[in-house]
Amino acid sequence: MAINPLNWLLGLFSLDIGIDLGTANTLVHVRGKGIVLNEPSWVVIEKRTKQPIFIGAEAKEMVGRTPANIVALRPLRDGVISDFDITEAMLEYFIGKAHEQSVAPVPRPRVVIGIPSGATEVEKRAVFDATMAAGARETYLIEEPTAAALGADLPIGEIGGSMIVDIGGGTTEVAVHSLGGIVVSRSLRVAGDEMDQDIISYVRNKYNLLIGERMAERAKLSLGSAFPTKDEQTITLRGRNLVSRLPEAVEVSSIEIREALSGSVKVIIETLRDAIDEIPPEIIADLMEVGVCLAGGGSQLKGLDERVSNELNMRAWVAEDPMTCVVRGAGLILDNLEVNSQFLISTDRTPV
Repeated sequence: MAINPLNWLLGLFSLDIGIDLGTANTLVHVRGKGIVLNEPSWVVIEKRTKQPIFIGAEAKEMVGRTPANIVALRPLRDGVISDFDITEAMLEYFIGKAHEQSVAPVPRPRVVIGIPSGATEVEKRAVFDATMAAGARETYLIEEPTAAALGADLPIGEIGGSMIVDIGGGTTEVAVHSLGGIVVSRSLRVAGDEMDQDIISYVRNKYNLLIGERMAERAKLSLGSAFPTKDEQTITLRGRNLVSRLPEAVEVSSIEIREALSGSVKVIIETLRDAIDEIPPEIIADLMEVGVCLAGGGSQLKGLDERVSNELNMRAWVAEDPMTCVVRGAGLILDNLEVNSQFLISTDRTPV
């Protein structure tokens, strides 16, 4: 990919940014400054006008607590845009906050933004167009598992295979890299959000108790696991009893939370098995030496690395600071855009 000389010159002065546009959280990396923003991908809008009122952390605090005339929502579902206008407004807000890092006026930024590897051409175009409309001078797309592998410092440009499993809020991205390209990939729309719904369904079916997404997420983060732990604990869940229709609290054990999550964990592991079944034997030999790297917020589920190791007969480990791997990878691309352009994917509107 050739870089326009004028755009290259502007890039010397602009606050170029990498974005992990996640279903659950959006992270922004500014070149030369590191990660400057990590906020929930929530927007509160006025119902009648559909104008955003609050974005990010403030919006998430209002989930389930809004009056009738406003609504809190996430404009991305399963890793892709479900509401273009609101996504554009959210990106514009986050890009604006990133520009607050500079005291002097700067050119509009070049943006490297991650997308799921299973995104369709229409979904890719939606991300590209929304980013440009939000104020980017140039937009470059990178598949999230590639960005995560770069952020996790995997040697994806070298001879020999490496495997990344990026478990986010809306999607689980699986990719095996070799010589800078993807050999095998899977994009699964089972991840952190699906795990939250598993807990909600489990508690409703077993205790006739309806709990909210925030309560389910809290249970997942505090007690969720994929493998038996030495010290089993309990958590109090509060909601509405579906029989009496009155408020109620129940005590749920970590064993029950693990049982609730077992379905999603099993689907993810079966997807890994399916991907491994397509890998050439030479790369299988490489993976048996280097193992499987887990990234994304969902990789922090207790015991998941041990469960993957046992199921796949290969070592699995969690990347350092796994939630930021994708955005750090996008930031690395910006350090030398021309050299790293091999890792980008293009649209017919991508600048050259």
